[in-house]
Parts: sequence; structure tokens; C-alpha cells
Amino acid sequence: MHLGRKTAHRKSMLANMACSLIEHKRINTTVTKAKALKQFVEPIITKAKDDTTHNRRTAFRYLRSKEAVADLFRDVATKVGDRPGGYTRIIKLGNRLGDNADMAMIELVDFNDVYTNKEEAKKKSTRRGKAKKATDAPVAEVAEETIEATDSSADETEDTAQE
Repeated sequence: MHLGRKTAHRKSMLANMACSLIEHKRINTTVTKAKALKQFVEPIITKAKDDTTHNRRTAFRYLRSKEAVADLFRDVATKVGDRPGGYTRIIKLGNRLGDNADMAMIELVDFNDVYTNKEEAKKKSTRRGKAKKATDAPVAEVAEETIEATDSSADETEDTAQE
């Protein structure tokens, strides 16, 4: 797809969009740019799964950003290591208000918790009143034991003082 741009402009635009996608994990753009970006970035992510100097240099040739390459090989490659392909997802959002262009959100698949099938263990939610009552009881027992212990030691010190 030419996207109405000359070669150098198109390559720079795709490199910038790919860096933004790697950094932010999802970006909003037009549908045609999202499809072009998907073709551009998926082979780079595939190369990132094998962390070699050659692959890092190849990724840098396309992305032109040290930070994006480091983030790609550090964070993104570890998440997609077992996935055979299909690292991005395009979700259509409707039309843009200004020029009625078809908009889409392109995102990295493994970084969206809403659509992943792996269910995380959620923290059990309780009301504050229940949690407070449950913690007060053991503290009260410990406090009574310490009071009794201090009372008996005080009695012993009084006995020794009288003698």
C-alpha cells in the first residue's frame, strides 16, 4: 500500500508508528495505515523472538530508535515468545469526525488483559467492616494477655518491695 506518500515518507511514517506501537502497546490510526503497519511490524517482532546482535541490528534498521529496539527485545519478545504469529490486533472504531475516515485501534495482542484467555487470580474483595472486625478479635486477646502478664509482674514487684 502506498498510502498516498512517496517511499521515504512512507517508510519514516511506518517506522514512527511502529515505535509508538511498541512503546504504548496500542495506537489509534486509520484502517489502511493500521493494515500497512501490521505488515510492517509483525516480521520485526518475529525477529525479536531470537535475541541476537544481527536481529537487533535488523530491527534497528527498520525502527530507527534505540529505545524502541530495546523495549521490543526486552518486553515484547518475552510476552510473544510462544506465539507463532499474529502479534497485533486491529479493532475498527468507526469514522473520524473531521473527514469521515475509517478509524481503527491497532494493539499488541498479549498486552491487552481484556481479551486474553488466561484468567488472573483476582484479589478477594471484602467489605471494610468485615475485615476490621476479623482483625480486632486477635488483637484484643493479645492485649488482655499482656495486661494480665504486666499485672502479675507488678504484684511480684510489690511483694518483693514489702519484704
